[in-house]
Amino acid sequence: MKTYFLTIVAALLTITTSACPVCEKQQPKLLQGISHGIGPQSNWDYALVWATAFIVLLTLFYTIKWLRKPGEDSDAHIKKAILNEC
Repeated sequence: MKTYFLTIVAALLTITTSACPVCEKQQPKLLQGISHGIGPQSNWDYALVWATAFIVLLTLFYTIKWLRKPGEDSDAHIKKAILNEC
């Protein structure tokens, strides 16, 4: 568990991005120094990004949850047939 936690922390610390000076001037204060390009054109852009981030985090949560404890206990489940063949 300790190794898993340290791996996650190390991965998060290595994710660093910085914008070039030209792009930095065009960004709103919230995004300055983080992203490239002309930035969001309207509030809909922010809504789409937040909705996408929510969906990604929700998917990540359930992926980890079901990988750790799948919950398929039935003897008729397909995984039992495959595992019993080996």
